[in-house]
Order: sequence, then structure tokens, then C-alpha cells
Amino acid sequence: MRISNIEAFWLRCPIESEKQHRSDYGLLTHFDMTLIVVTADNGLQGFGEAKAAVGSSGSCASIVSCIENEIKPQLLGKDAHQITRIWEYVYNGTRDHYALSRGRKFPILGRRGLAISALSGVDMALWDLKGKALGTPVTQLLGGSCRDEMQAYASGGWANAKEIGAQLTGYVAKGFQGVKMRVGVMDTTVKESVKRVQAARETLPDNVKLMADAHGTFSVPEAKKFCEGVADCDVYWLEEPISPDNRQGTAEVRASTSIPIAAGESEYTAFDMRDMIQLRALDVLQPDCAIVGGITEAMRIAHLAHTYQLELAPHCWGSAFSFMAGVSVAFAAPSANVIEFSLGGNPMMYNLVNEKIEVKKGMISAPNKPGLGLTPNWDFVKEYQQ
Repeated sequence: MRISNIEAFWLRCPIESEKQHRSDYGLLTHFDMTLIVVTADNGLQGFGEAKAAVGSSGSCASIVSCIENEIKPQLLGKDAHQITRIWEYVYNGTRDHYALSRGRKFPILGRRGLAISALSGVDMALWDLKGKALGTPVTQLLGGSCRDEMQAYASGGWANAKEIGAQLTGYVAKGFQGVKMRVGVMDTTVKESVKRVQAARETLPDNVKLMADAHGTFSVPEAKKFCEGVADCDVYWLEEPISPDNRQGTAEVRASTSIPIAAGESEYTAFDMRDMIQLRALDVLQPDCAIVGGITEAMRIAHLAHTYQLELAPHCWGSAFSFMAGVSVAFAAPSANVIEFSLGGNPMMYNLVNEKIEVKKGMISAPNKPGLGLTPNWDFVKEYQQ
């Protein structure tokens, strides 16, 4: 099964006004993603996603150019079954033969950033393609599911202190037993972030997990102050308290608190995650399959989580394709026990694909369809392609 074509489509879809929310990224009025399509010489197609931004909005023009002008010419005619070999080929470039013969990396200069995001989308599509060719879910290709179902947590929580309890309780009413809220610079002051978390905890049942996500916007002193302020709120984890550029600062925050620290959605490759583990900066690893290097690299990170006895919780804020990629990895990883489910306005989760992704009573079932189990709605693609 040889690769006959690789296509990349930048999609930008408006979010319905009543479903828009405001965070430190501003008012999110559109959702962007890059749809990757890998076609084999037998006509089968695999689909993936590459991200230009961790949030919902961002120009994907550079990713489209990278895939169509750099990665595609390298991979046409390659055996689509050899996913790991293809990953190494793109990552190491013309020196890939050294990498494979010596057993260590000889990476190209673009071993981080959008080049890895582009590779992520192609890798994801190749796993989807292989699963479809073999008639089995990607999770089975990764070693099989470690569980029949997994708890999903509702990811949202932008309301002010007066309304945050009702907003999160609304998520619980839908069956979710874990909820995540946003904090940080969007609140102007640390005191306000603390106030919102306290209001949330007072309203939520004790058995509901409460996560807080600062999007990397606290300074080290601010993050410490926040952790002190919510010490009695039983916060399940604090996500990205510090800028990803300050890993030592994240480690300093972790050392100062008993609240578990989560991060990783802004990192590229298992090497970045290894560095954070070595700094003792993390309790929860959050690779994004559309950023970190695809399903291939996310599974390498899952093995790190297992080895170092850390929790794995893939970042699943994106389209249906990156969501199911994260779900596939999480079900195959012994160290994962919760999965993120977006409660924000997300047309790429529901309108981009023909299938319906469901969470029942706060639980999501192990994938059981070939590949990632999704097919694009081509009318949607044509309408919103840039």
C-alpha cells in the first residue's frame, strides 16, 4: 500500500454567537484546523489534523505549505504501512539512513514548531489509513485497549465568580464527573482567579473532579499565590500554570504545592516531555496528537508516563480527528484515566465529520471502528476551506 497523494486543507468555520466564549485568547469567533488527507494507491484514505495554535483560532497557511511543498514530495511512493520509518524519515531528513543504522536521531533543523505539527497530521492520517486497511481501530494497533470505558471531563469554565458554579454544575447535569475551568491572566488578578475556583468548589459536589487551566499565563510568584489560595479546594490538577518557555519555573511551582501540575499541550516531541520530567516539573503529561508529533510520538510519551509513574491525559481540544487520536492513545495507555471533552463552541467536533461522538453518563467507550472511525463531511470542507 503506497502513498499516492497527500493533501492539506485549512478550514475556518465561524462559531455561533451564543456558543462563543472569551478567554486570554480573546473572544473566539472562529475555529481553525488543518485537515490532512493521505491517499493510498488502492484508493483508501486516512485523515488527520495538524494544528497551528493550541487554542481554537490561528492561521494554518504555513502548515498547508509545509505539507504540500516539503513533506508530500518526500513521501509519495512510500509504503504507508511503515509509519515509524516514515516518521524517522521526515524528522531526520537526508540523514535518516544514519539515524536508522546508528539507532539515534540526526534531526533536521525544523525539529520543533510547525514542521512537527505538519508531521503530526500526516502521522495521524497514516495510523487512520492503516487501521482502515486492516479493519481494526487504531487503539488495537497500539496494543489494545486497557479499559472498556473512560471517564470524560467537561472542558470549559469561563464564567465569572457569580456564575461559574452554575456553569460547571450544568456540565455535571449532563453526566460529567470531572470539570475544568479557565483561570489566569483573563481574571486580571490572582485574587479573582482564586475567588472563582472557591466559588466553583463550593457549588460542585465533593466527588466531582475540579481542574484549573491557566494557559501558561501566571508568573511563578502568581502561580504560587494561586496554589496557596485554592489549597483547600481539592483541585485535581493545575494545568499550564507557567509559560512553556519557563520549564524551571513550572518545576518551582510544583515543588511549592501539593496540587498536581499538568502540562504538555504546547510541547513538541517526547524529548520536550522528557526534559520536563527530568526537571520534576509535571505530575500529568498532556501531549496533543496534532502538535507533538502525531500518534507515534504521543505513544512514546505514554510510555514515559508509565515508566515514571505519571498520569497521561492527552490534550483533546481540537477537531474530531485529533480528539479521537487522543482517545485512541489514552485507551491504549495504562497511565491514562480521564479524557478531555470540549464544552466550548466547536463546529470541527460535530459538523466536520459524518459520525457522532458521544459521551454517555460522563463516560466514553473504547474505540471500536476501523482507524479513527471518522470520515469528513466534504460539503463542510468545501464550504469552509480557505
